[in-house]
Amino acid sequence: MGRVFLLELQGRAYRCRFCDTPLALSDDVLSRSFTCLRGRAYLFSNVVNITLGPQEERMMMSGWHTVEDIFCCCCGQMLGWKYVSFTFAPQLSSSSIRTVVAHDKNQRFKEGKSVLERWRIAHDAGDELNLDARAGSSDSENS
Repeated sequence: MGRVFLLELQGRAYRCRFCDTPLALSDDVLSRSFTCLRGRAYLFSNVVNITLGPQEERMMMSGWHTVEDIFCCCCGQMLGWKYVSFTFAPQLSSSSIRTVVAHDKNQRFKEGKSVLERWRIAHDAGDELNLDARAGSSDSENS
């Protein structure tokens, strides 16, 4: 395997919880209301520094989808999945023609988008800390 080159992100980003690799910008979050087996998940329009697993059909909470698992390119941890565009074509067999049943058309907005499981990613601390806050004192001698 060759050398791994990481794409650095400018701005607040979500990172791999296991190795701190930048994965996606906060601005690329499309939805925070997704759910996975272990809790919450976020839908992203763009994710970087990942590798993809093979395509597979998977039953999700919203029905059948063609997905690829997402792995961190540095540590190899599974982070979530990517919805894949799916072309519908008849499958030929020796005895008959079987047509692939189309996925739910209401779910087409997910195609090409990535879902990262919340417990597997960390958000940059800059969003959570208020550096302008001043410590207060409740000592009576300072009043």
